[in-house]
Amino acid sequence: MKLKITLAISFLALLIGFTAFKIDDDPFTALLKKLDDYTNKYQQEKVYLHLDKPYYAIGDDIWFKGYVINAKTTAPSQLSKILYVELINEKDSVKKLVKLPLISGITWGDFKLTDSLGEGNYRIRAYTNYMRNFGTEFFFDKTIKIGNSWANKVFTKTDYTFTKENNVNKIEATIHFEDKNGIAYKESEVSYDVQLDYRSVAKGKAKTNLSGDAVINFTSNQMLANKSGRIVATLTLENKQKVVKTIPITSTSNDVDVQFLPEGGSMIENLPQKIAVKAINASGNGENIKGVIVDETGVEITSFETTYLGMGNFVFNAQPGKNYTAKVKFKDGSGKDLKLPTAQKAGYTMAITNSDTAKVTVKIMASESLINGSELKVVAQQAGNVFYVSKAKMDKQVLVANIPKKNLPIGVVQFTLFSTTNQPIAERLIFVNHKVDLIDLKLNTSAVSTAKRGKSTFSFDASNQNKPVLSVYSVAVTNATKVTPDEDNETNILTSLLLTSDLTGYIEKPNHYFLNDDAKTMKELDNLMLTHGWSRFLWRNVAAGTGPAITYTPENSLSISGTVTKGGKPVPGGKVMIMASKGTFFIVDTVTNADGRFVFDNLNFPDSTKFVVQARTKSERKFVDINLDVVPNQVVTKNKNTGDVEVNVNNSLMKYIKESDNYFNEMTRLGLLERTIKLEEVTITEKRNPAKNSANLNGAGRADFIMTADDLSTCITLSQCLQGRLPGVIFRGNIPYLMRSQDSPMSIILDGMRVEADFLDNIVPSDVESIELLKSIGNTAIYGSQGGGGVIVITTKRGGGTANYNRYAPGVVTLSPKGFSVSREFYAPKYDAATNNNRADLRTTIYWNPQVVAENDGKGKFEYYNADEPGQYRIVIEGIDAFGHLARKVYTYDVK
Repeated sequence: MKLKITLAISFLALLIGFTAFKIDDDPFTALLKKLDDYTNKYQQEKVYLHLDKPYYAIGDDIWFKGYVINAKTTAPSQLSKILYVELINEKDSVKKLVKLPLISGITWGDFKLTDSLGEGNYRIRAYTNYMRNFGTEFFFDKTIKIGNSWANKVFTKTDYTFTKENNVNKIEATIHFEDKNGIAYKESEVSYDVQLDYRSVAKGKAKTNLSGDAVINFTSNQMLANKSGRIVATLTLENKQKVVKTIPITSTSNDVDVQFLPEGGSMIENLPQKIAVKAINASGNGENIKGVIVDETGVEITSFETTYLGMGNFVFNAQPGKNYTAKVKFKDGSGKDLKLPTAQKAGYTMAITNSDTAKVTVKIMASESLINGSELKVVAQQAGNVFYVSKAKMDKQVLVANIPKKNLPIGVVQFTLFSTTNQPIAERLIFVNHKVDLIDLKLNTSAVSTAKRGKSTFSFDASNQNKPVLSVYSVAVTNATKVTPDEDNETNILTSLLLTSDLTGYIEKPNHYFLNDDAKTMKELDNLMLTHGWSRFLWRNVAAGTGPAITYTPENSLSISGTVTKGGKPVPGGKVMIMASKGTFFIVDTVTNADGRFVFDNLNFPDSTKFVVQARTKSERKFVDINLDVVPNQVVTKNKNTGDVEVNVNNSLMKYIKESDNYFNEMTRLGLLERTIKLEEVTITEKRNPAKNSANLNGAGRADFIMTADDLSTCITLSQCLQGRLPGVIFRGNIPYLMRSQDSPMSIILDGMRVEADFLDNIVPSDVESIELLKSIGNTAIYGSQGGGGVIVITTKRGGGTANYNRYAPGVVTLSPKGFSVSREFYAPKYDAATNNNRADLRTTIYWNPQVVAENDGKGKFEYYNADEPGQYRIVIEGIDAFGHLARKVYTYDVK
């Protein structure tokens, strides 16, 4: 989106208008220049992930495509070249993490939901390293439900009831336990631990009744009503097997929080203004209320009610010397009295009407004492791009301006009213739904098949303002009869990049505001704007030039860097070498700068790659220290999307997860899906493996001879420890040879990575956990030609080291940094006359393609085969062009 400044505005003839703003050298012009400089210096990124389905089951794959845009330009971001995507469980623990390369703001990947995971409310969080400077509030963070029938013995359904005594919340949880077939677990022992905000508040034991129900009681005496947590319930089955179930606690009371928010920010005496109402229950969802406003004498002034998701508004004129109370009525019949914000004696209000499709109306009102000709300014901007600026002298009480919407960008726009001293005194958000800023997708459906296993071919034309655009898309096709979408609550490319990424807090049912373009929806969307704040920057920080501390730089490639020191002082001109082994072996070297720093960048390596970094002084002295730069992992913050947390995940997804069982069982039968082998609980006596952490390709401990740490405690160098103690091995200097093969040195495998034979004495003996000698053909054969002269497998001690790397000796460290995850390809079967495939095709995701391209002529195409099951097939196409124009298209058809 190019920077635009609208200088001319329409006036109402009967009211004083704004004077046209002129670009000059006054302090306000300087402030706008600071805004541009600030948002250029601290450019921010937005992330959106397109998922193939709204929810999943254990055994599924989560397929996703990542879009990263620059908030300032709205175009695909060129700042970061790496995206982090996490799968986080209900305990706020990262269960899976992938690191993906970004090319022009685009990438894709997947998560495999193995049966070692349990059901629950998971989060998918995505961010770049650079985004970490600005806090987690604007990360992509979506809550998804993952059910489990395929690898599950115990199903639960929990109901909560709340009471209150002496300001103490009492909670009764009734947990029903049953098996996959709906048969209750009767008279079974249950132990439980109730945790609120990570603290245990109740522990005990219960027993299920004849209906399979167990009742757990606990209290919450905290003043806040929106406490959340979990019940960890352990059910003991007849065979003494214990099954642990984690049940969310989304609230500990029926309390509803009600806020009254004056339009513009402050309530002013004697000025009529809109007051927004926002009511949220203890689970985080909006709850509709009714009420009346009364003054201190009990006289009713006006009434109000919320109409959608606990949001609404009413017009109110606070009178001098009056105090006002809102008498609120909740849906259960209870009530509460709440004080309205105290009105200021004098001030300004800014009211905006956004209901007209062609224009935005801005009305400024001032208290009588402020009608003194003071100059006010109005700015409309988005991400630091100014689209409207005006000045006006306040010599009358009211002034009104109409701004054509064609001059404003799509998305959230912030209007700010500034005082004569350039201080922000009122702010208001609006949403501009400019269809002209979107890519128009015309879908050709003439070659769509409605038959099972029929081939469906789609072509489309992509254009913006009637001009074809080069653009990229992701396409997801699901059987909506099995995977029922919740359209109001969908997260998509429009809701994420245009709406929720620019609002703080939890946004309930974001897609509701995009499904219809009628007056009712526009009013509901405007209530959302009235009740949510803006926080990408603060004007006072812009004026002061105070930005966030930039701790995390944009990542352009995988890199390994650090500092070489000797005696605590940097080593300039030092020689640094890095060795990596992953199928092949490569070495790269560099020298340190004047500060002793070195960088290996433009690296490209997959996960599980291991490195050895070796440093020397300019004169080849090896007694130096290497300190690698370690970027700490991103902290997992509490889930902000509390309203999306489902207490009974399996129950809510029962139809889907049971139907998925058939697909998973068929895939397992064909050997295409593996179960984790889970044993019944037994007591075993383990025979200790002295090399349990070994990367020995034969298996840990399968060797001709093993030495442990206890055998290495009396020597200085490792070769000294091993000489005369490894049967059939001799040393020449510090290089080992098998007696039967003295022409070639033995291979040294250090933590799974091959190093040169003379590397042995770089390893500190006290760092070693085990050494395995492989010399027989049976043990060396797996190493191929590298094992011809015998192999020594060295495993270092785990834990207690430095971050993610280990220091073996002066001048040597090894590390296993997080590399790029290899994205798998979605498998979609092909059926034609030559295909003889009789196996059942029970896919729920029919087709996933993360990279469909519309070329310069705007034309794109994709095709796939329908599955065996009939139903309504739903196609979702999302994409972006080089200028940041977004696209979304949904199409459904019936397969019979």
